[in-house]
Amino acid sequence: MGDKKLIDDLTSNFSFRLSRLKYVLLFFAFSIGILAAMNPRRAGASSAHTKKGIDIAIALDVSNSMLAADLPPNRLERAKQFISKLIQDRPNDRFALILFAGKAYLQMPLSADQGSALLFVSAASPQSVPQQGTVISEALKMSERAFVNDKQNYKSVILITDGEDHDDDAIHTAEALADQGAMINTVGMGSVTGTTIIDATTGTAKTDEAGNTIVSKLNETILQEIADRTHGIYIHFQDSNESIQLLNNQLAQIDKKAYSDLASMSFINYFLVLAAISLLLMVIEIFIHEKKLAALL
Repeated sequence: MGDKKLIDDLTSNFSFRLSRLKYVLLFFAFSIGILAAMNPRRAGASSAHTKKGIDIAIALDVSNSMLAADLPPNRLERAKQFISKLIQDRPNDRFALILFAGKAYLQMPLSADQGSALLFVSAASPQSVPQQGTVISEALKMSERAFVNDKQNYKSVILITDGEDHDDDAIHTAEALADQGAMINTVGMGSVTGTTIIDATTGTAKTDEAGNTIVSKLNETILQEIADRTHGIYIHFQDSNESIQLLNNQLAQIDKKAYSDLASMSFINYFLVLAAISLLLMVIEIFIHEKKLAALL
């Protein structure tokens, strides 16, 4: 559109080839920049260390009843201390962490990264699960999903709770999990006689809807039955070291498997190389003019 002679005069020094070259350079610079952001890498000279251990899914009850202080400072804190010591005591195993109350959530997938596992354990609290209650069957089902293989051995579930189950499906779920080759060991937190739960906001004992003081008691019966039906053991928690020793003796019955610990693998990253190429292409594009070379001389 427009006067042809005028347009020809205005575009006489314009180079379509150089203009296309600038767009091509920008296109490749942008594409390589995206690739750099993805941080492609390959295994370095030192490959992953091979370890031989078992897969352990730890299901930790974080319901409000775990705040009872019959195990000072409270059941939950003592359980977290116990889990941390257990993880540090078994460096060759892989751990998954499931937090549960009214619902169960996979907090950390199966991993040999002890540092991450300890971090997730330390952060566990009743606020980690929005729905309160204690549904053990949900925790066991989530533990089953945490295992990444279908082999009939090499795995165990450690259920840590006060046993105040609000669901009748726990035993059936435990038996189904045992059919998949998992040993379930249970750790009971608290006392059989029970104690009140102090509300952190008011500093007084919690009450139910009728105004009666809530007393949280350890339900050993269901935890013993789950352990018995899945070839595990029940431990009434009193001392971390003693409980870990009992648990280690039981876990020693499980066959170990070899796996590669990717956390110890070193990688060669290509981010800097690709980012430098992308930057270089953009700099070159800046210095390319759209005028014909003859017009610039």
